[in-house]
Amino acid sequence: MFIYYGLAALVVLLDQLTKWIVVNKMDLGERISIMDPYLGFFSHRNKGAAWGMLEGQMWLFYIVTVIVSAGILYYFHKEAKGQPLFAVSLMMLLGGAIGNFIDRVWRKEVVDFVDVFIPIIKYDFPIFNIADAALTVGVVLIIIHVIIDEKKNKKKVS
Repeated sequence: MFIYYGLAALVVLLDQLTKWIVVNKMDLGERISIMDPYLGFFSHRNKGAAWGMLEGQMWLFYIVTVIVSAGILYYFHKEAKGQPLFAVSLMMLLGGAIGNFIDRVWRKEVVDFVDVFIPIIKYDFPIFNIADAALTVGVVLIIIHVIIDEKKNKKKVS
């Protein structure tokens, strides 16, 4: 079980390290091109949730993060035993939640920096960070886990 907590800690560490680099080495609004125009680092701050929603509602984010983290830990200890995919997905969620929570508590805003442009649909994806990516990966892995679990359950019934 401790290896899974190590995964969550790794997510938090990478998230906070990359944010520290952005805050200390880039000016706010500065963009460093990686693969122009598809990928770059853009020093940005977000005082809300995804896409800047609920800006300035820090108290709400504190409460939601504590409740969600408690739920993740409950499911991890009660439901994820013997289910490595589910355990990994929960720890990705926990690491992402804690990473952004640290920003909200210490900085009163979240540091975002990954800037992606999808040329096929001409879409400039909202700027995000490692914690956001971990949250997204965690959700996708939970969906995969649920699909696999449903298929296993159908096979047992038939």
